[in-house]
Amino acid sequence: MARYTGPKCRLCRREGEKLFLKGSRCESQKCAILRKNYVPGIHGKNKFTKSSEYSKQLREKQKAKRIYGILEKQFSNYYQMAAKKTGETNIALMTILERRIDNVVYKAGLAESRGQAKQLISHGLVNLNGHKITVPSIIVNKDDKFEIKDKTKGSKLFEEIKKSKVSAPKWISADIKGLKGEITAMPDKSDFDTSINSQLIVEYYSK
Repeated sequence: MARYTGPKCRLCRREGEKLFLKGSRCESQKCAILRKNYVPGIHGKNKFTKSSEYSKQLREKQKAKRIYGILEKQFSNYYQMAAKKTGETNIALMTILERRIDNVVYKAGLAESRGQAKQLISHGLVNLNGHKITVPSIIVNKDDKFEIKDKTKGSKLFEEIKKSKVSAPKWISADIKGLKGEITAMPDKSDFDTSINSQLIVEYYSK
Protein backbone atom coordinates (compact mmCIF):
# COMPACT_ATOMS: atom_id res chain seq x y z
CA MET A 1 0.00 0.00 0.00
CA ALA A 2 1.39 3.39 -1.01
CA ARG A 3 2.12 5.88 1.76
CA TYR A 4 4.28 8.88 2.50
CA THR A 5 7.55 7.83 4.15
CA GLY A 6 9.43 11.13 4.22
CA PRO A 7 9.98 13.50 7.17
CA LYS A 8 6.65 14.54 8.69
CA CYS A 9 8.01 17.88 9.89
CA ARG A 10 8.69 18.78 6.26
CA LEU A 11 4.94 18.59 5.59
CA CYS A 12 4.19 21.06 8.39
CA ARG A 13 6.81 23.46 7.07
CA ARG A 14 5.36 23.25 3.56
CA GLU A 15 1.92 24.26 4.83
CA GLY A 16 3.37 26.92 7.13
CA GLU A 17 1.61 25.69 10.27
CA LYS A 18 1.55 22.85 12.78
CA LEU A 19 -0.33 19.81 11.49
CA PHE A 20 0.35 17.85 14.70
CA LEU A 21 1.73 14.81 12.89
CA LYS A 22 4.25 13.80 15.57
CA GLY A 23 2.29 13.96 18.81
CA SER A 24 4.08 15.48 21.79
CA ARG A 25 7.04 16.62 19.69
CA CYS A 26 4.74 19.19 18.04
CA GLU A 27 4.16 20.78 21.45
CA SER A 28 7.87 20.94 22.32
CA GLN A 29 10.64 23.34 21.35
CA LYS A 30 11.84 20.71 18.86
CA CYS A 31 8.91 21.50 16.56
CA ALA A 32 10.18 22.31 13.06
CA ILE A 33 7.78 25.25 12.71
CA LEU A 34 9.54 26.93 15.64
CA ARG A 35 13.05 26.16 14.40
CA LYS A 36 12.61 26.57 10.62
CA ASN A 37 9.49 28.59 9.95
CA TYR A 38 9.85 28.61 6.16
CA VAL A 39 9.05 26.15 3.38
CA PRO A 40 11.62 23.40 2.71
CA GLY A 41 13.98 23.57 -0.26
CA ILE A 42 16.84 25.82 -1.35
CA HIS A 43 14.46 28.71 -2.07
CA GLY A 44 12.50 28.25 1.14
CA LYS A 45 13.56 31.54 2.73
CA ASN A 46 12.62 33.58 -0.34
CA LYS A 47 9.45 35.62 -0.17
CA PHE A 48 6.54 34.43 -2.27
CA THR A 49 4.20 36.59 -4.32
CA LYS A 50 0.52 36.83 -3.47
CA SER A 51 -1.20 33.44 -3.77
CA SER A 52 -3.86 32.94 -6.43
CA GLU A 53 -7.30 31.54 -5.61
CA TYR A 54 -6.31 28.22 -7.16
CA SER A 55 -3.15 28.12 -5.06
CA LYS A 56 -5.16 28.69 -1.88
CA GLN A 57 -7.57 25.89 -2.83
CA LEU A 58 -4.72 23.52 -3.65
CA ARG A 59 -2.88 24.23 -0.42
CA GLU A 60 -6.06 23.67 1.62
CA LYS A 61 -6.61 20.31 -0.07
CA GLN A 62 -2.98 19.32 0.51
CA LYS A 63 -3.17 20.39 4.14
CA ALA A 64 -6.27 18.27 4.78
CA LYS A 65 -4.66 15.26 3.08
CA ARG A 66 -1.60 15.59 5.25
CA ILE A 67 -3.48 16.12 8.50
CA TYR A 68 -5.48 12.92 7.96
CA GLY A 69 -2.59 11.02 6.32
CA ILE A 70 -4.40 10.27 3.05
CA LEU A 71 -2.99 10.07 -0.47
CA GLU A 72 -4.54 11.80 -3.49
CA LYS A 73 -6.57 8.96 -4.99
CA GLN A 74 -8.29 8.05 -1.74
CA PHE A 75 -8.93 11.68 -0.87
CA SER A 76 -10.49 12.23 -4.30
CA ASN A 77 -12.69 9.17 -3.73
CA TYR A 78 -13.87 10.62 -0.43
CA TYR A 79 -14.81 13.83 -2.22
CA GLN A 80 -16.83 11.86 -4.78
CA MET A 81 -18.62 10.04 -1.95
CA ALA A 82 -19.40 13.36 -0.25
CA ALA A 83 -20.63 14.95 -3.47
CA LYS A 84 -23.29 12.23 -3.83
CA LYS A 85 -24.76 12.87 -0.38
CA THR A 86 -27.54 15.33 0.32
CA GLY A 87 -26.65 18.57 2.05
CA GLU A 88 -23.42 20.54 1.96
CA THR A 89 -20.57 18.66 0.29
CA ASN A 90 -17.87 20.20 2.49
CA ILE A 91 -19.68 19.05 5.66
CA ALA A 92 -20.17 15.55 4.22
CA LEU A 93 -16.47 15.36 3.29
CA MET A 94 -15.27 16.35 6.75
CA THR A 95 -17.70 13.91 8.36
CA ILE A 96 -16.25 11.05 6.31
CA LEU A 97 -12.70 12.02 7.28
CA GLU A 98 -13.60 12.25 10.97
CA ARG A 99 -15.22 8.81 10.92
CA ARG A 100 -12.08 6.98 9.78
CA ILE A 101 -11.08 4.52 12.50
CA ASP A 102 -7.51 5.85 12.69
CA ASN A 103 -8.86 9.35 13.36
CA VAL A 104 -11.30 7.94 15.94
CA VAL A 105 -8.53 6.14 17.85
CA TYR A 106 -6.50 9.36 17.84
CA LYS A 107 -9.41 11.61 18.86
CA ALA A 108 -10.31 9.18 21.67
CA GLY A 109 -6.84 9.73 23.13
CA LEU A 110 -5.58 6.18 22.51
CA ALA A 111 -2.72 7.38 20.28
CA GLU A 112 -0.50 10.47 20.27
CA SER A 113 -1.03 11.12 16.57
CA ARG A 114 -3.02 9.82 13.61
CA GLY A 115 0.19 8.27 12.31
CA GLN A 116 0.61 6.30 15.51
CA ALA A 117 -3.04 5.25 15.34
CA LYS A 118 -2.52 3.99 11.78
CA GLN A 119 0.45 1.93 12.94
CA LEU A 120 -1.48 0.38 15.83
CA ILE A 121 -4.30 -0.62 13.49
CA SER A 122 -2.01 -1.87 10.71
CA HIS A 123 -0.22 -4.09 13.24
CA GLY A 124 -3.51 -5.63 14.34
CA LEU A 125 -3.51 -4.10 17.82
CA VAL A 126 -7.02 -2.64 17.62
CA ASN A 127 -10.36 -4.44 17.77
CA LEU A 128 -13.54 -3.01 16.26
CA ASN A 129 -16.78 -4.54 17.52
CA GLY A 130 -14.79 -7.46 18.92
CA HIS A 131 -12.88 -8.23 15.72
CA LYS A 132 -9.24 -7.49 14.88
CA ILE A 133 -8.82 -4.92 12.12
CA THR A 134 -5.78 -3.97 10.06
CA VAL A 135 -7.26 -1.29 7.76
CA PRO A 136 -6.97 2.31 9.08
CA SER A 137 -9.50 3.66 6.56
CA ILE A 138 -12.54 1.80 7.91
CA ILE A 139 -15.46 4.21 8.39
CA VAL A 140 -17.15 3.79 11.77
CA ASN A 141 -20.87 4.09 12.54
CA LYS A 142 -22.92 4.96 15.59
CA ASP A 143 -22.72 2.31 18.37
CA ASP A 144 -19.44 0.86 17.02
CA LYS A 145 -17.04 -0.11 19.82
CA PHE A 146 -13.24 -0.14 19.62
CA GLU A 147 -10.44 -1.11 21.97
CA ILE A 148 -6.75 -1.88 22.21
CA LYS A 149 -6.19 -5.64 22.31
CA ASP A 150 -5.65 -7.05 25.83
CA LYS A 151 -2.20 -8.46 25.20
CA THR A 152 -0.81 -4.97 24.52
CA LYS A 153 -2.39 -3.13 27.45
CA GLY A 154 0.63 -3.53 29.72
CA SER A 155 3.14 -2.03 27.30
CA LYS A 156 5.09 1.13 28.13
CA LEU A 157 3.38 3.03 25.31
CA PHE A 158 -0.09 2.38 26.66
CA GLU A 159 0.93 3.07 30.23
CA GLU A 160 1.85 6.57 29.03
CA ILE A 161 -1.40 6.91 27.10
CA LYS A 162 -3.42 5.99 30.21
CA LYS A 163 -1.94 9.06 31.90
CA SER A 164 -3.15 11.30 29.09
CA LYS A 165 -5.65 14.04 29.87
CA VAL A 166 -6.94 14.35 26.31
CA SER A 167 -10.67 15.07 26.13
CA ALA A 168 -12.48 13.08 23.45
CA PRO A 169 -15.06 14.91 21.30
CA LYS A 170 -18.70 14.58 22.38
CA TRP A 171 -19.50 11.97 19.70
CA ILE A 172 -16.94 9.54 21.14
CA SER A 173 -17.28 7.98 24.59
CA ALA A 174 -13.69 7.19 25.54
CA ASP A 175 -12.32 5.17 28.45
CA ILE A 176 -8.60 5.96 28.33
CA LYS A 177 -7.70 3.84 31.36
CA GLY A 178 -9.51 0.90 29.79
CA LEU A 179 -8.04 1.74 26.34
CA LYS A 180 -11.44 1.53 24.68
CA GLY A 181 -14.30 3.64 23.42
CA GLU A 182 -17.65 3.77 21.64
CA ILE A 183 -19.19 5.92 18.90
CA THR A 184 -22.24 7.53 20.50
CA ALA A 185 -23.21 9.89 17.67
CA MET A 186 -22.04 11.22 14.32
CA PRO A 187 -19.60 14.16 14.25
CA ASP A 188 -21.05 17.55 13.36
CA LYS A 189 -19.55 20.83 12.18
CA SER A 190 -18.41 21.82 15.67
CA ASP A 191 -16.21 18.70 15.84
CA PHE A 192 -14.21 19.39 12.67
CA ASP A 193 -10.61 20.58 12.57
CA THR A 194 -10.98 24.38 12.60
CA SER A 195 -7.69 24.84 10.73
CA ILE A 196 -9.24 23.32 7.57
CA ASN A 197 -11.37 25.48 5.27
CA SER A 198 -13.32 22.64 3.68
CA GLN A 199 -15.19 24.97 1.32
CA LEU A 200 -11.91 25.72 -0.49
CA ILE A 201 -11.45 21.98 -1.02
CA VAL A 202 -14.89 21.72 -2.62
CA GLU A 203 -14.04 24.66 -4.88
CA TYR A 204 -10.79 22.92 -5.89
CA TYR A 205 -12.55 19.70 -6.95
CA SER A 206 -15.47 21.56 -8.56
CA LYS A 207 -13.33 23.09 -11.29
